[in-house]
Amino acid sequence: MFRWFRRLLPREERFFEMFCRHADCVVQGAAELRAMLEGGEAVQRHYAGVLAAEDAADAVTREVVQAVRRTFVTPFDRGDIQNLIGRMDDTVDQMKKVAKAIVQFEVTEFDPELREMGEAIERCAALLRDAVPLLAAMGTNAPRINEICEQIRLVEGQADDIHDVGVTELFRRARPEDALRFIAVREVFGQLEKVVDRFDDAAEAIESIVVEHV
Repeated sequence: MFRWFRRLLPREERFFEMFCRHADCVVQGAAELRAMLEGGEAVQRHYAGVLAAEDAADAVTREVVQAVRRTFVTPFDRGDIQNLIGRMDDTVDQMKKVAKAIVQFEVTEFDPELREMGEAIERCAALLRDAVPLLAAMGTNAPRINEICEQIRLVEGQADDIHDVGVTELFRRARPEDALRFIAVREVFGQLEKVVDRFDDAAEAIESIVVEHV
């Protein structure tokens, strides 16, 4: 009964604007991270950009959480809003972890597979940004939202394959004297894979909202 009553009340639409701003931060973080993977001087040059994107995303996340607490009528369930912004924020938080690992391990040269994973992350970020605005009219946009989420899932699967090939090649080329580099690069591979996994989590959160509210 209460759910039906809430649908009759005017909704607070600022949440969609905040989701879009956060998605822009995710896209910016992905672009900066991919640029880091060009290697050489690009590592330090774009490291600060990843951190800045993560800080901006955190600020939007806090704004969403505060809005949930003080808004009577939200566009969909409060728990869904918090779960969505949390899953979105996890993507850029994980990007920060990758960037920090690259700098801490002083990795400045990147195998082709690492760069491909950076490109996969950029694709996922762009798809997420495409999906988020559609939630404002999810009844109409549900098929397109589901299509985008499936595309994210496909990219995640491709990134898993790239990861496996890259680690195998890394091991095959490694020499005893390269043990420290192997450990460092293997860690970067693992952290990059987790970024793509976080996008899959965000897509799942979006799909759950659509299923519940359409």
